[in-house]
Amino acid sequence: MEFQFDTARIGVNLPDRQSVLTAVRDRFERRQGFALATINLDHLVKLARSPAFRQAYAAQDLVCADGNPIVWLSRLARRPVSLVPGSDLVIPLARLAAETGIRVALVGTTDAALDAAAARLRYEAPGLSIVATIAPPMGFDPDGEPAAAILSDLAARDVGLCFLALGAPRQEALAARGRSLAPATGFASIGAGLDFLAGSQQRAPQWVRRIAMEWAWRMLSAPRRLVSRYAACAAILPGQAAAALALRRRTR
Repeated sequence: MEFQFDTARIGVNLPDRQSVLTAVRDRFERRQGFALATINLDHLVKLARSPAFRQAYAAQDLVCADGNPIVWLSRLARRPVSLVPGSDLVIPLARLAAETGIRVALVGTTDAALDAAAARLRYEAPGLSIVATIAPPMGFDPDGEPAAAILSDLAARDVGLCFLALGAPRQEALAARGRSLAPATGFASIGAGLDFLAGSQQRAPQWVRRIAMEWAWRMLSAPRRLVSRYAACAAILPGQAAAALALRRRTR
């Protein structure tokens, strides 16, 4: 599945969870870095508005579908992919890192949440080596000097997997920069994944996710922050559906 923005083409190149884990295991075994992004409808809104975000996304090596609308659009285009939420990848990736002897860092959210998330990950993935937990200050700029210092520190610590919980577009921008400043590090942009593990944010119940209504649950839990975001997402759906149909016709 792919999305076109001016001259930039953003593609989902990992169709399901198993392909994500296989690709990451291969990178771990070769000690090769990567940037993993999980694309959703809000990202499509940001990609349409921001050339800088498009450039950051183009630098992502691995992209999977984090959002039912992406899955629905892929089916409409007859290039189906499965739902792979970033939050659901955190524990499996941590276990994979523990199995392969990869050192891990956590970057984002707050110090308290990072401490709680680290404790949970060590419990879920016995033997996991977490060598750094970094909570950047408010207003953190992924293009600034403090960001460069963080990336250099990750490289010096031989970090093979860094979970980025900074939110879009900052996490994807930092991952893109990390591909040059910390080329042996794998960056996984997972949004609120660490906060969910820490319990500092509550994720929608399983039954809500099963009926594809997690977006509504989230919006009702934080309407002031999310109503406008989801309105913007709804506004681009007709155009994205038309683009998916055009992609479908081109592949006949």
